[in-house]
Amino acid sequence: MDRLRVAVIGVGALGRHHARILSEIDGVELVAVADSQAERGQEVATRHQTRWVADYRDLIANKTVDAVSVVVPTVAHRTVAGAFLEKGIPVLVEKPLAGNVTQAKELVELARRTKSLLQVGHIERFNPAFQAAQKVIVSPKYIRCERTSTYTFRSTDIGVVLDLMIHDIDLVLSLVRSPLRSCEAFGVGVMGQNEDAAQARLRFENGCIADLTASRICPTVSRSMTAWSATGCVTVDMHQREVKRFSPGQALTQGTPPLERVAQPGADLEALKKEVFGQFVNIANEAVETTGPDALSQELREFVQCVRTGAAPHVDGVQALEAMIVANEVLQEIATHRWDGHPHGAVGPYPRTPFLPKKAG
Repeated sequence: MDRLRVAVIGVGALGRHHARILSEIDGVELVAVADSQAERGQEVATRHQTRWVADYRDLIANKTVDAVSVVVPTVAHRTVAGAFLEKGIPVLVEKPLAGNVTQAKELVELARRTKSLLQVGHIERFNPAFQAAQKVIVSPKYIRCERTSTYTFRSTDIGVVLDLMIHDIDLVLSLVRSPLRSCEAFGVGVMGQNEDAAQARLRFENGCIADLTASRICPTVSRSMTAWSATGCVTVDMHQREVKRFSPGQALTQGTPPLERVAQPGADLEALKKEVFGQFVNIANEAVETTGPDALSQELREFVQCVRTGAAPHVDGVQALEAMIVANEVLQEIATHRWDGHPHGAVGPYPRTPFLPKKAG
C-alpha cells in the first residue's frame, strides 16, 4: 500500500479537524469528505484540496477509499460505520461507539466477521496527563472523576453520559481492569429530553470504587481524576495537563508517627502543620509531555499506523463496547430515579444489559 486513501464522513465542528489532520499526514491522501450539507462539505473540501460528496455510499460503490474516519451524529454511527465495515474497510468512529448497546455489539460483530479494523475515538487515552498518570496509578482502590462543561448545543441526540461521562468510564475501565459488580446513578435533564448532569458510583469485583460526575450545564470547565491506591494518591488535571503524586514520606513511614509527636509535651503544632507536605507526605510533579502532537493528531496517526501494520489501537471496538455496557447501566439507573415534578427527570427507559463478563487472570 503506497498512499493510504482516506475519507472523512461528516465535517462538522469536529470532523473538519479530522480532515485537516489527515490531509497533513505523510503517506495519506485525503480523497474525499462526505457531508449532507453542501456548503459545509464544499468549503472543507476546497480548503484541503480534495472533493466533496453528498452521499458517503458513493465512496463504497466507487471503491475509492482504503479507510474512513466517521464523525457523524451518534444516532448514525451504526448505519454509516457499519456500511464500510460490511465491505471490509477500516473505520475510526468517534465516541461513543453507537447510540445503544445493541448497535455497538452489531458493529463489533461486523468488524470481527469481516476482519476489519474498528477503532473508537476515546481521545482522552491520548491526553498526555492521563498517559503520564497511568504509569504511576497502580491497583487503584478509589477513583473520583469530574468532567464538566458549558452547554454547547452539540451532541444533543445523546445525553451527558454518552457525551461526556463515557470518557471517564473508559479511563476507569483501563485502570481498574476488573468486571463491574454494581452501579448506582442519578441524573437530570435541563435543556431537553436527555440527561444533562449525572452522578454515578461504580463498584468493581476487585473492590475498587469509582465516583463519576458529569455535567454539560456547568459554567466552568473541568476534566479531573483522583486515584487512591496503597502507594498513595495521584491527581490528574487533564484540562491543564498536570499530574501530582502524593506518597508517604520517610518521616511518616520510619519516624515517630505525627499524632504521637503532637501529643508529646511542648509539641509545636504550627511547625508540625508545615511538615505535613514535604516531610510526612511527599509531593511529586510527574513529567507530562506537552510539546508533541495534540491528542487528536496522535489518535489519527495511530489509526493510519494500525491500518498499515495491522497493530491494535488503544481503543478497539471491544473496549468501546465495554464502556458502552457500563454507560448503559448508568443510564438504566438514572431512569429508575424519578425526579418528582420535574418534566425532564424521567429520562429513558434504557434496557438493562448484563454486567461485563469476568476476564481470565
